Amino acid sequence: MARNLPDFLHETEALCTGALRVVGVDEVGRGPLAGPVTACAVRLDPARIPAGLRDSKMLTAARREALFDEIMALAEVSVAHASVEEIDSLNILRASHLAMERAVAGLDADHALIDGNLVPRGLACPATAIVKGDARCLSIAAASIVAKVTRDRIMVDLAQQHPGYGWEANAGYPTKAHLEALQTLGVTPWHRRSFRPVHNILYQANSVSS
Repeated sequence: MARNLPDFLHETEALCTGALRVVGVDEVGRGPLAGPVTACAVRLDPARIPAGLRDSKMLTAARREALFDEIMALAEVSVAHASVEEIDSLNILRASHLAMERAVAGLDADHALIDGNLVPRGLACPATAIVKGDARCLSIAAASIVAKVTRDRIMVDLAQQHPGYGWEANAGYPTKAHLEALQTLGVTPWHRRSFRPVHNILYQANSVSS
């Protein structure tokens, strides 16, 4: 049985209410122990929607890269981040919403379609939250792809600066290899100190040194 694919219905509904600049918004990077959280807002041209858009998690890395290039060429795109420091000071949910707010602000949108069940409180325009939006809404699917590719590239760059943690493969997520590297190599400036595995290692180190 064919899997349902995202469509343009949510965008059309918003346009029919009078909105002129409708964007889809998604973020990636809530779960990793290291690196920023990255959000993307995309405004698709209904006449030039790249074929094959879907939830980034359903695509191979090669297909994501190809679609990334098409989206960047055919759509209006804004990418934004919340830093490790912001994640640690605010909490990961608020930091991810801050990244979304920044991404939306970059496109001067008048309606945003947000992946998830919460609308960030600091958005500069009205918004609709769509649960599993990356699998249901083409604009959000496009945003999920750009956010994922962008953040993965950041983690590959950071992996070159801090080898041994496997960020080029695990993107900072708490894989077995990453957790073992934390124990043996220690905590980098790019690790989220408010996340329990990182916090516990820092606590152990402080206990040993005190």
